[in-house]
Amino acid sequence: MVSRRAFVTFVVGGCVLVQRTVRAQQTGKVYRVGYLHPATAQDRAGAFSALKRALVGLGYLADRNIKFEERFAGGKLEMLPILATELVTLRVDVIVAVSPSAIRAARDATATIPIVMAFSGDDPVKSGFVASLARPGGNITGMTTLTLELAPKWIELLLDAMPRIKQIAVLRSPVRLDHKEQVDVMEATARLRGVRLVVVEARDIEQYGTAFEDMTRQRAEAVIVLSGPEFSQNLGRLAELAAMHRLPSLWQYRDFVVAGGLLSYGPNIQDLSARAAIFVDRILKGANPGVLPVQQPTRFELAINLRTAKALGITIPQSLLLRADEVIQ
Repeated sequence: MVSRRAFVTFVVGGCVLVQRTVRAQQTGKVYRVGYLHPATAQDRAGAFSALKRALVGLGYLADRNIKFEERFAGGKLEMLPILATELVTLRVDVIVAVSPSAIRAARDATATIPIVMAFSGDDPVKSGFVASLARPGGNITGMTTLTLELAPKWIELLLDAMPRIKQIAVLRSPVRLDHKEQVDVMEATARLRGVRLVVVEARDIEQYGTAFEDMTRQRAEAVIVLSGPEFSQNLGRLAELAAMHRLPSLWQYRDFVVAGGLLSYGPNIQDLSARAAIFVDRILKGANPGVLPVQQPTRFELAINLRTAKALGITIPQSLLLRADEVIQ
């Protein structure tokens, strides 16, 4: 049975959506939104769906008053400038860019079309994307993910799960500035906790095997995989290698835990994408991106894969399980 309050909420919510849709259709304009992603269409499924759902809630309906122009680099970052130029040539009204590499490509392709950062692992000020978080100043605004603030927490979580470990590997990309900064921050935390970091690099899936062999050779007891398209499109292979080398693993986003990793801690990608939709809406309604403050995550999620823990012979402390937002049995 549906409660009266739920029924009223449903009716009112539906009316608001209809009113927004009607207002948008009355303008007669079909907005074109570019979506630039460094990986593949499959890798963006959850995030892009969240963006579209949020835009529907704001009154935008596909092929009625909004059209998406999607471009994916398939892990080939050198393709991003070409794809960004295509979006500019199409004269899209706004570009939603996912990851620092896509944001950088969009920025280099246009100084006039508004760019919304779906999320940026880089510090957007240090990377030159915006003048400041409070007042971006150019044609870029959106979401940033606070990876430098999170990096020490990853060390702490692994130690909470396995207090006796003394060597932790970090898998990073040699071409990512944000990865270098995250390693520097983690080094300081590791020293304070009496832990040695083993930093290993890989550019793509062809180098994963060698990287994990290097971790084993240096007697790493766990691994932190830094986020980025170099790794996100092959999470299953990374989780497989971690299991093969019996290395408890941690990643920033929950999709790695779903793929078989042990732990993840970071912002919710769907939430970031939904909030990016609000920037898109405001810009399409005439807002200047240069005065829309960059926003930071408000939700952070801890996920734990108990199946993986059991396979590795690890007993996750109850205190850590109670803190988890999601536990995969």
